[in-house]
Formats: sequence, C-alpha cells, structure tokens
Amino acid sequence: MNQLLNYITYLFKSTNLHGIHSPFVYKLVKDIIYNRKIKSPNFKAIENIRKSMVKNSYPMGGEDFGAGSLKKGSKKTIGQFATSSSKSAKYSKLLFRLAQWHQPKYAIELGTALGISTLYQASGFSNNTTFITLEGNSELANLALQNFDKMDSKKPELILGNFDETLEKALEKTPQLDWVFFDGNHKKKPTLRYFNQCLEKASENALFIFDDINWSNEMKEAWEEIKQSPDIYLSIDLFFLGLVFVKKRPQKENFVIRF
Repeated sequence: MNQLLNYITYLFKSTNLHGIHSPFVYKLVKDIIYNRKIKSPNFKAIENIRKSMVKNSYPMGGEDFGAGSLKKGSKKTIGQFATSSSKSAKYSKLLFRLAQWHQPKYAIELGTALGISTLYQASGFSNNTTFITLEGNSELANLALQNFDKMDSKKPELILGNFDETLEKALEKTPQLDWVFFDGNHKKKPTLRYFNQCLEKASENALFIFDDINWSNEMKEAWEEIKQSPDIYLSIDLFFLGLVFVKKRPQKENFVIRF
C-alpha cells in the first residue's frame, strides 16, 4: 500500500519531455531513456535465461546480507525469486541503453542475484570495460556464474561475500569508478555507506544508479540524502530506478521523469 501511494505521488510529480528544460537531460531522456528502438542481439538469449530461471522449482537457499529478498527459513524457490526479485525486461533494457551510452571504463554492481541485469549491463559495456559484480549469497552467485557461461560476451568478475568486505576489495581493483549499480542492500545506512565509499573513487561525470528508491521509507530517505550530496549535480527519479551524476557544480538539478 505504501509503495502504491508513493507511485501515485510520483505520477503527479513526474513529467515527460515537454516539462524538461535542461538540454542535456532532454537529450538523454529522448535519445536513451525513452528510445526503446535501441536493441542488442543478446536480448533474446538473456530473456531465455530468465525464462529458465522462472521455471526452476528448486528451493532457494544460501545466506543473504541485504534486505527484501531472502529471509531465514524462506521456502521461496529459484523461480519465485527470479519472478519477484530480478529486474524486469523493461528496466534491464534501460540499463543496457544507459551502459551503451555512458561507456564506462570501470564499473561495479552491488547485487548480482541471478545475473540477469548483470548480463544486460555487460552487453552494453565495451570489451575494454572492467566490470566487477558483488553478490552476498553463494547459491545465487553459483547460478549467476552458470548464466554468464551461457553467453558469448565478456563475463564480469564476480566477488562473493558481504558487501561490507567485498566492496573495499573491488575498489582496490579499480583506479576510478565511472558506473555503479546499487542493487543489493535496501537499507538506508548500508546504502549511504556504500555510496560514500564509491564517491571516493568516482570519476568526473560518473553515473551511479540506485534500484528500488521507493521500495521503503528507508530507501526514500537514503535517496533524498544522496540527491543532496555536494558531489551530485543531477538526479533523475524514474520511480524504480534513481540516476545521479557525479560532479561538483554550484547549481543542482533534480528531475522526476515518467517512465
């Protein structure tokens, strides 16, 4: 119910192309965010992997360090997890378009899960992109690695363990950060902590993407604090995803875009 109310509020506050007065944001929304004609030959293969995961009735297990997915004693199957927790094709394809447009040299994903959104991002990155994905659940990590092997494209490096430990290891491997997708812990304090850790290595015009910014009051509060960071000059709220661009500028711009 809370998320439904948040969505209704979002619909009232959001705008489309006609309400965007920033040339940069207008072009980004028109040419990338709204442009569903941009496609990849990998889409069909990734969606076939998703279908196979959805059909998997094996019980889900493994330890989960985040919020909102696995819980102790959970009887959720892999198929149920794939249905409820993997990014939809609509938002996964948006990640691909943004990845292809932004072309980061160094990218990190916090929260591999089954690797569906990971594969969409990897499909958009160039072969020269260093892409590290972090996962806290060993069973999900094993399934993701199996899914990576089903693709011919360059595979990301997967680091298993608690983000409190593995993010630091990933940051040690990257001289800078051009792209981060935060999709693994839906609690306020860890989200802000990981955000600030990544900021220390953010390159000029780095793009950070946050999943489920309206999932809970904690995530809404985290999103508001992230937008107010002095290192963020532009934020775009797409309800389920939040985009922020890193650069110190005297003027901030915040947009709520209907998607």
